[in-house]
Amino acid sequence: MLIIPAIDIIDNKVVRLSEGDYNQSTIYENSPVEQAQVYSDLGFNWVHIVDLLGSKSGEINVAGIISEIKNKCNIKIEFGGGIRNLNDVDKLINLGIDRVILGSISINSKPDFEKIAEKYGSEKVITAVDVKDEFIAIKGWTEKSEIHISEHIKYCKTVGLNTFLCTDISKDGLLKGPSYNLYEKLLHEFPNDNLIASGGVSNISDIKKLSEMKMHAVVVGRAIYENKINLKELAEFVD
Repeated sequence: MLIIPAIDIIDNKVVRLSEGDYNQSTIYENSPVEQAQVYSDLGFNWVHIVDLLGSKSGEINVAGIISEIKNKCNIKIEFGGGIRNLNDVDKLINLGIDRVILGSISINSKPDFEKIAEKYGSEKVITAVDVKDEFIAIKGWTEKSEIHISEHIKYCKTVGLNTFLCTDISKDGLLKGPSYNLYEKLLHEFPNDNLIASGGVSNISDIKKLSEMKMHAVVVGRAIYENKINLKELAEFVD
């Protein structure tokens, strides 16, 4: 199982939200580049970067930060936030982003989503399936759709995508454990796809359990920044 530490960015600062609420944010000391360097030095292969303002506004605000991380750190980036069309993806790939995370566009702009899937495929594209009560949430988690997570995954598979970042918003940032029941359902229904757990990870036991469940990967955020998980211990899980 891949271990992917997270860097969420607002106003060029590392932050974490609670339950996706932009009014409940915590700002951390390290800059995004400094934090990426920490992960790179410890041997992590990937970092998960989200432009939180971009998720709401539909504009990518962190191109300079991405370029600096790619120039200074030996680490791959999966990136989400503000991606609204193929041109945005082209720019990000040219900046050195290794995988783009597509969320709202897969609901609101299916023609654009399908163009991106056709051009870049599953090697470069992750679909974010952020849910409240198993229904997809969009626009930086500020709106809940009427589309069930299973229905949406099935649609994404028809355009050739097979990697899904699954976040239960009710768990995110609360350090109360991942949404195991949701992941068990999805693993049973989609055993041949790559499912990435995100939200709620609070300790190393959570990491071990997700690994035993055969999740493809896990994104870890707040537990790192609030020292609930020792980074060196977490790095021992890196292949």
